[in-house]
Amino acid sequence: MTEACCQRFSEEQFRDLDEVIAQYQGKPGGLIPVLHKAQLIFGYLPQEVQIRVAEGLKVPLSEVYGVVTFYSFFSQQPRGRHTIGVCLGTACYVKGAAEIVEALEEQLKVKVGETTANGDFTLMVTRCLGACGLAPVLTIGENVYGRLTPDKIPEVIKQYQETE
Repeated sequence: MTEACCQRFSEEQFRDLDEVIAQYQGKPGGLIPVLHKAQLIFGYLPQEVQIRVAEGLKVPLSEVYGVVTFYSFFSQQPRGRHTIGVCLGTACYVKGAAEIVEALEEQLKVKVGETTANGDFTLMVTRCLGACGLAPVLTIGENVYGRLTPDKIPEVIKQYQETE
């Protein structure tokens, strides 16, 4: 591993990853569970972790990268303590989801895909969340907020700032 890598992550994290890889070596369909557990260990999936997974499972790095970039659950960048996902499905979009995104960008002082300077929030957009009757909708972790208007955003965000 490179020196920069070792400064960011502990040897214990890499030992944990190696144990996970060993559990799935040679098993069909093991890549996604390994990546899921790797993201839990490291918080995200930087290049050095993807390389370790590819080498450990004996799969091409391109396959690992393809899975990481295909599924929105996986992240190649550190995320905040709370991930906000704003639905941009048709119903939500028609009901004002773009204005919700703008209000969040203004409130949090970040753009979509970015994390706040204090590490509290990452702002993301999502496809349909299946709560079309509540449009526009956003999620924060497992919590769903519907029938939103831009003026409700500060109140929603405040709930998560008070729990820090």
